Amino acid sequence: MRWILLFANLSLASCGPDETISGQVAPEEVFVLERLAGTPVTTRITITFPEKGQVAGQAPCNRYFAAQKAPLPWFELGPIGATKRACPELKLEARYLRLLATMSLIERAGDVLILNNDADQMLEFRRTPE
Repeated sequence: MRWILLFANLSLASCGPDETISGQVAPEEVFVLERLAGTPVTTRITITFPEKGQVAGQAPCNRYFAAQKAPLPWFELGPIGATKRACPELKLEARYLRLLATMSLIERAGDVLILNNDADQMLEFRRTPE
C-alpha cells in the first residue's frame, strides 16, 4: 500500500503548475528581439515558448529550438538545435544563438521579455501581435 501512495504522489507532482517561463507565456505569443547586448537589432529574430519546457524561434536564417526546464526566474537551455539554411545575416544569427545559450535569468514585464547572463549581457524582446 505504501508503494502505491508514493507512486501516486510522484505522478501528481509531475502534473503540477509549469514554473518555467512557458507557464507565464501563452504558446501563441511571439517576442521580437529589439536589443542584443545593448545594440539595437533591426533584423527580425523571434523567441516563443510553444509548450511546457520548450523554446523556439526564428533567427535571421533558421528556425531554432531547445528545451528549457529551469524554474523562474532562472533560464537554462539544453542544446540548441536549428535548421541549416545560409543567408546574408548568418553572422548575426550565430552571435544571437551563442549569446542565447549563455542566458541564465529571464524576466517578463508586460510586453517586454529580458534575458540576462552572468556577464550582465542582455537580450531584450518585445511581444508583437501575430
